[in-house]
Amino acid sequence: MSSPPATGVPILRLGDVLVTGLLNELDDEAALRFTSELMERIATEGARGVLIDISRLEIIDSFVARTLMELTTTARLLGARVIVAGMRPPVAITLAELGLQLTGVETALNAEQGMAALGWHQSPAPPGEVRHDRRR
Repeated sequence: MSSPPATGVPILRLGDVLVTGLLNELDDEAALRFTSELMERIATEGARGVLIDISRLEIIDSFVARTLMELTTTARLLGARVIVAGMRPPVAITLAELGLQLTGVETALNAEQGMAALGWHQSPAPPGEVRHDRRR
């Protein structure tokens, strides 16, 4: 279901959507490897959507912001839509204070809203049954 993470960042496949996340420990070199690995997965697996959960990201710098913008642009050229989900208020404030705009990057409040924007929804389960995510 997921590839062996060369960067330590798992990339999961749910149908035609890839789901991944960013952590603070990702240095510049690892961020470049992550981008390369993600682009390769989009191309080889024909993913039409990517959700990047950044809810565990406590700080952001200009390099990570630029990486997210370039990743989004490249993914779009490969036919995939990218949504960055879970941005914490301090991260948003830092971006604004640094004058950094994530031009072309779609955002969602959380991963669930991001997946919904990519066409996923969670169906209600009858009482006593396990819930399953299903495509619309």
